[in-house]
Amino acid sequence: QVQLVESGGGLVQPGDSLRLSCAASTNILSTYGMGWFRQAPGKERELVATFTVGGSTRYADSVKGRFTISRDNAKNTVYLQMNSLKPEDTAVYYCRATRPDYYVYWGQGTQVTVSS
Repeated sequence: QVQLVESGGGLVQPGDSLRLSCAASTNILSTYGMGWFRQAPGKERELVATFTVGGSTRYADSVKGRFTISRDNAKNTVYLQMNSLKPEDTAVYYCRATRPDYYVYWGQGTQVTVSS
């Protein structure tokens, strides 16, 4: 069983930066696809950024140029660096790990609130 623990959320002002972390309980980053998703109140969960096993990245259009996904295999941790935050980035951010057979694990989520 894989456990994912997110951290780094908080309340920030527009234009600020945050870095989210997702720590996996086991060494999976070399074999699992990893990603960040978010869900705002009243909206469906949506993709923010993903990382394939091969290292390819994909970003939602709304965050391109502002957010960067990265990983540290030695620490079993995936990061999401978020710059130039906007109020519309307010959401619960979830980490997701996808097994080679496409089974999915989710973290518990971390709240990000962008408000002046």
